[in-house]
This record gives sequence, C-alpha cells and structure tokens, in this order.
Amino acid sequence: MSIYSRRRKRLMQAMGNDSIAILPATSVKVRNRDVEYPYRPDSDFFYLTGFHEPESIIVLLPGRRSGEFLLFCREHDPETALWNGTMTGLEGACNLYGADDAFPIEDMDDIMPALLEDRKRVYYTMGSQPEFDHHFTEWLGQVKDKSRSGVTPPGEIIVLEHLIHEMRLFKDRHEVSAMRHAANISASAHIRAMRYCRPDMMEYQLEAEIIHEFMANGCREPAYPSIVGGGANGCTLHYISNDCALKDGDLVLIDAGAEYQGYAGDITRTFPINGHFSPAQKDLYELVLKAQLAAIDKVRPGNHWNDPHLAAVRVLTRGLIKLGILKGEYRSLIKNQAYRRFYMHRTGHWLGMDVHDVGDYKVDGIWRLLEPGMTLTIEPGLYIPAGSKGVAKKWWGIGIRIEDDVLVTRNGCDILSKAAPKTVSDIETIMAKA
Repeated sequence: MSIYSRRRKRLMQAMGNDSIAILPATSVKVRNRDVEYPYRPDSDFFYLTGFHEPESIIVLLPGRRSGEFLLFCREHDPETALWNGTMTGLEGACNLYGADDAFPIEDMDDIMPALLEDRKRVYYTMGSQPEFDHHFTEWLGQVKDKSRSGVTPPGEIIVLEHLIHEMRLFKDRHEVSAMRHAANISASAHIRAMRYCRPDMMEYQLEAEIIHEFMANGCREPAYPSIVGGGANGCTLHYISNDCALKDGDLVLIDAGAEYQGYAGDITRTFPINGHFSPAQKDLYELVLKAQLAAIDKVRPGNHWNDPHLAAVRVLTRGLIKLGILKGEYRSLIKNQAYRRFYMHRTGHWLGMDVHDVGDYKVDGIWRLLEPGMTLTIEPGLYIPAGSKGVAKKWWGIGIRIEDDVLVTRNGCDILSKAAPKTVSDIETIMAKA
C-alpha cells in the first residue's frame, strides 16, 4: 500500500492546498439481463488506491488536518457477501487500503457538499462518468447556495485526469515488474500457439490455447480481446471474430496480451499455419521484421515519439519498392505516403494499465521526447488484401504485424517481450519441434 500512498501524495502536491479531488470508480456493466461483465476497476482509480470494488469514490483533500484521503465504499453486509463474496467494508478501507476515513457510499450526497466548502479548486473530470456528473453538479449547487452565509464555493473545476495521466506515463519499479511479468506470460502464450497450431484448426481453438496459458500462469484476464486472424483475416486490423478455419499454406496473425495486476502485455506475432514460410511470405515477413528492428533502435532518451515510426516507414517503403509492390521514386513515395495503402496505422502506442495507455503524444503541438520510464509498443506491419490492384497475386491475402513491448531506459531501451521468438528460423524451429 505504500506505493499507492506515495502516488496520492505526489498527486496532492501537484494539486496544492485548498483543493479537492473527486474520482468515482467505474460502474458495474450489465452483459445481458441479470448477468454482469467481470468487474475491472477504472485504471486511474486503481492506480491511486489498489482498491477493486465498485460503488466507491476517492476524495483527496491536501492539507486537511483530520485526514487527506477519504474513501466512500460499500459497507460490509453478511447477506450480500453470502451471494457475491467478501466485501472490504469501512474498517477494511482504512486498515487495508490506508484511507484516513471511510464512509458508506449511500451517504455521499449528505457528506460531499461539506467537503467542497471553502476549497478553491475541484479536480474532477466531467463527462467521464455522465451518471455521476449529476451528483457532482448538485453538490456544487448546494455549496453555492450557502455563499450568503459565508461559505466559499470552489472557483475552478480542473480536469483531474491530466495530472494522473502524466504520472502514469512514467512507470516505477513496481509497474515495470508487473509489465515484465505480463509480457513474459504473453510471450509464453504466443509460443504455445506456435506449438499447437495445425491446419484445419479453428481460430478460436488457437485463442483457447492462449487464454489457457494466461490463466495457468496467474493472469486471470487478457488485456484486450485476442486477435487470431488466419490468411486474409490478418489484413483486418481489429479482427476479433476468430471463427474461421486455419488453412494450410496461410499465415496466422495473433495479437494477444495478458493482464497482470492491472498491467497489460501486448504482443503480436505472425507465423505459418503449417510451420513453413513460403518464399513470398518470408520476403514480406523479413521486411516487416527489419522495419521493426529499425524502429526499436530509435527508442532511446532524447529521440521524439515519431522517430521510431519514421524509421519503420523508410524501411518499409524501400522494401516495397524492391519487391515491386510499390512503384515510383523513393522520396516521392515517402512524401505522398504511398506506404499507407499497405501500412495504415502508427508504429506504436503507450502501454501500461491500459493497452492503449494514457499520456500525451505531443506537448504544445510538438512530438514529445522519449524519457526513461516510458513504455510503448513497436508494431509495424504490412497488409495486402486479396484483389489488390497492381499487386502480384503471390502477395494477396498476406497480413503481417510484429509487435513488442519496449521500456525506455537511461541508455536506450529494454524489450520486455523479448522472450517471444520472431525470426523466421526461430519460429520454424519451434513449430517443427512441436
């Protein structure tokens, strides 16, 4: 809990005295009728508390003598616990999670207006949870109604997530350790998929092997819906149907990552269903791998966010010209972004508690510089749908992406997901031994 306490203190120092921060937990979502989705705390909420129950609110009050960290949550109820499991309760909120005081969630409308009194600034993100905004505006209204009796209402409402997200962009040792574990288990799942893959399997059967590896190693959930795209399905960037047969002679693109202690792994590997790359598949694959290695080489302090993308684009464009897939002069093709026909996404994104993690990519309109503690993905790809005009048929239906999780260090970078094989020889060797 000391980790969460330090984070709250850092946030309150940035807020300053005479301020208040309010952060509600996410609500339980209904899947259908009386069946609920498995509950996952809001990442910002969990980042500050480690608390994982719904119907909760964090309140931070810097400088408050009687306690700076308040937690509204559910009271322990034996009958509810009989059906749904143990509940932390008010006493547990203080003893286990470090709250200075805890209140029943049902009492929030009675208590919150008084906490807002004489606070100059409110840190709260309007619109993030519209159902909660109604309570917030009513509390403000009640405080304003007391202004004639000498109560000063808050004069500013500031978006809370800006401060938290800048903190979350830089990972501490605890976070790096969790992300490294998530990446290692994700890598093991990709190796398992390579070993189990056979022609005529269903995509979802391969997905089942991945999920099995996650859970067998302590990762109860995937960080996002797994993509298992065989053949032309690999050309659909966010393909998650996973309901087609895997055909002999095709590639399969798998984008899958485990979640561990709230932190995401995010790895993509592409390999031949029958264990052997065809010449055309190998040519494209090695081009994407070359682009990825060039991009990873640009992940170092002092380079800006866009440097890895530019490196990947240059390698891919030159390679596509060499293979005859793009035609024209290199500089003109780069200028006109001709590569976007076959490579239409960016080379990466921030990674952390969310698979597409928080943090600004630009500061004052300029790509931000990479700094130690930042974690990102590097994931170039090529996608050539069947029927692509002007492209030889041997390339049709090939979708390839290679993605790794990369931590910026003081002297360069650390590939957290390096346990996942990605050279042609390593992949074919693993599949042959299976």
